[in-house]
Amino acid sequence: MESLAETLGHSADAKLLILSADQLGSTHAATAGGFTALREGLATAATVMMPGPWSRYAADRHEGADIGIHLTLNSQLDCYRWGPLTSAPSLLDGDGGFPRTVADLWDHADLDEVRRECRAQLERARLWGFDITHLATHLGTLQQRPEFFDVLVDVAYDADLPVRLESGDAEDRAGFPFRRLAAEEGLLMPDHFTLVRDGARPHLEATLADLQPGVTVIAFEPAIAAEEIRAIDPHAADRIDDLAALTERDLGARLEAAGATLIGFREIRDAQRARR
Repeated sequence: MESLAETLGHSADAKLLILSADQLGSTHAATAGGFTALREGLATAATVMMPGPWSRYAADRHEGADIGIHLTLNSQLDCYRWGPLTSAPSLLDGDGGFPRTVADLWDHADLDEVRRECRAQLERARLWGFDITHLATHLGTLQQRPEFFDVLVDVAYDADLPVRLESGDAEDRAGFPFRRLAAEEGLLMPDHFTLVRDGARPHLEATLADLQPGVTVIAFEPAIAAEEIRAIDPHAADRIDDLAALTERDLGARLEAAGATLIGFREIRDAQRARR
């Protein structure tokens, strides 16, 4: 079977790398940080959270960047909330925003309301001019339960968009083969995925040291150093460090030394649509 790298026109042993700046639209600091990582750093893709208060700001400034929709059904910050675009009572917690935890959402969400909300987020992104390149799921909410994953696959299939799914032992934790199920529907996805945790530089260096053939996504959550993000996000320092890592002057040389070739999700989307 042809590998994703070969589908994209590379050799089977090519090490293709996507550096993603996640959570545009969630805060001003994250939105400005994401665009800085795309324009002044080496980020090659980003995701936007359409229910986020700063999503309109992101739409006004995206300039055709490689941006996917971070389908959002949770609002995890204690004192800074966002909620559904649709009328969806089952997707609200007692504070009037999305549930803070994935478990709370799974316990109470009506699947029809979930499906309608996801489609509304996609449609608003289109209406606001985003050239959507892929779908991701905030906090893995739509990935780790079969009935919610069905919604993700339906939305991705109808929009003919690749999906960003976890790799490694994530399917074992979920208890069902979500990557195989997505592939059976003709959806493309990167081969490897890692989300930066507890220090961007050590995480990046460890990933580059063991970079595997195929397409790898490293997801960062960059933010500019602003009082806003420090006030509302307990992980603000890590997010500021993510931006510093993506804009380091010698990052390109380190990627080259690791044998990595930078790509975006637009190539994967176009390849998927060409196959269908």
